[in-house]
Amino acid sequence: MAEVLVFVDHVDGAVRKPTLELLTLARRIGEPVALAVGAGAAGTAGVLAGHGAVRVLTAQDAEFADYLVVPKVDALQAAYEAVSPVAVLVPSSAEGKEIAARLAVRIGSGLITDAVDLEAGEQGPVATQAVFAASFTTRSRVSRGTPVITVKPNSAPVEAAGAAGAVESLAVTFSGQATGTRVVARTPRESTGRPELTEAAIVVSGGRGVNGAENFALIEALADSLGAAVGASRAAVDAGWYPHSNQVGQTGKSVSPQLYIASGISGAIQHRAGMQTSKTIVAINKDAEAPIFDLVDYGVVGDLFQVVPQLTDEVKSRKG
Repeated sequence: MAEVLVFVDHVDGAVRKPTLELLTLARRIGEPVALAVGAGAAGTAGVLAGHGAVRVLTAQDAEFADYLVVPKVDALQAAYEAVSPVAVLVPSSAEGKEIAARLAVRIGSGLITDAVDLEAGEQGPVATQAVFAASFTTRSRVSRGTPVITVKPNSAPVEAAGAAGAVESLAVTFSGQATGTRVVARTPRESTGRPELTEAAIVVSGGRGVNGAENFALIEALADSLGAAVGASRAAVDAGWYPHSNQVGQTGKSVSPQLYIASGISGAIQHRAGMQTSKTIVAINKDAEAPIFDLVDYGVVGDLFQVVPQLTDEVKSRKG
């Protein structure tokens, strides 16, 4: 059976959820071969094998920690040449898309970014994308070379599937560009105890209607009751009420959770572009004519300062 190369996103051996989703998609079109690089790469094998990886290629050279992006592209190219896969799958993060694009240029292949689904086709893998601010859905395939595809988080379920997961060391020859940009310092991101925004199964966002930074405590309380991540609209971020790192939208982060709750968000196209592929959308807004209601699965016309606390209490009551 044809092999599919999957680039592993991990932190010191802890495999992140989007990679496990990629393995689910990879099994639809072939046998997954995973590539893990950097510190702790060898420690990923058990989890990867448990989710369908027939082989795990590892490289732990110092270049992966000391320099940006290009060493990972060099490793992915080396793995591509060793495996000759029918497709290369990469998580659709900012770094992942740069790695995928650089690889596609090097191997002369077509690139598809931000896929939300993947299936086998007679002439190669077919990817589904949400385009034009998620107003349309397209199905595409690469017509030249080996498809390089980045996939958005939460696009597929994580499914356990035992496989051999044989660990193999990958020899990487680094290019001259690999040492072009050195990492001189790292600052750990402060943990909030909440899920990563782009990977969360549930996202609760606040907008202009929250009417102040201090009122985001209501949004956070609801999010915490649901085990959700917290998002914000551009209007809320521009007003200084919440950090830009939590902005959902065309100029912020794109999310696709199982449940998205929009509180006090009117539904401007910029915001919709970042959350319209969510599986279930709930809106709370006192303006019954707000554009967000054209998009939602469930809408609540009411004052968020009354609705959100009641919803939080009800969630806690049912969980308790």
